[in-house]
Amino acid sequence: MACPSVCHCIEKNGLTVVQCMSRNLEKIPSDLPRDTVILLLAANHITHVPNHAFKELHYLQELDLSNNDIETVDVGSFQGVSDSLLVLDLSNNRIESVPKEAFARLRAKISLSNNPWHCECTLQEVLRELRLDPETVNEVICHTAVQEEYAGKPVIQVLDSGINFCNFHHKTTDVAMFVTMFGWFTMVIAYVIYYVRHNQEDARRHLEYLKSLPSNSQISKDFDTISTVL
Repeated sequence: MACPSVCHCIEKNGLTVVQCMSRNLEKIPSDLPRDTVILLLAANHITHVPNHAFKELHYLQELDLSNNDIETVDVGSFQGVSDSLLVLDLSNNRIESVPKEAFARLRAKISLSNNPWHCECTLQEVLRELRLDPETVNEVICHTAVQEEYAGKPVIQVLDSGINFCNFHHKTTDVAMFVTMFGWFTMVIAYVIYYVRHNQEDARRHLEYLKSLPSNSQISKDFDTISTVL
């Protein structure tokens, strides 16, 4: 395929290098040469890495998406390049979280530094499977966290201290379940109280009605009186 008009393609040591840096791109070009080995998309305005964005680039070894405005990475963003990709740079973007499966089977050295990460269970599970760039690993900072005390700290430092964000997740879920169960229990108790009081009121009215009826003895006396008169 021909080189995209917004990019510059060169042959370097027999490898196809596609340079699309600082081109004001808002999305990843779809007409990239299939023999691309190095793809440089840094310093643009890309906000989203969609599913199958690089699926035709079976020879891709290096992918630079740093210094963009990326906020979302889809589950299948890197499908098709998991076997070939060696270097992936997503540093200096706006990523807060990624799907657990987004980097599945990637063997690449990955840079995730200088993103506003929200530290919670999913991020912990994602990082566990990645080969992070050792030079930038301490720049992967918790911008926010499930526990505010960890905001502003390097993620790896927090995890190495023995903190398990998934425990907080389970505790939060347990609390929510308890609150929900307590709410249902309160509703049941309120209904039972209403039912009992309502039945008590009906029983009281029925008893008053029975009391208002003449008794058998009174009817018998009235009958004797009538008989005497006759």
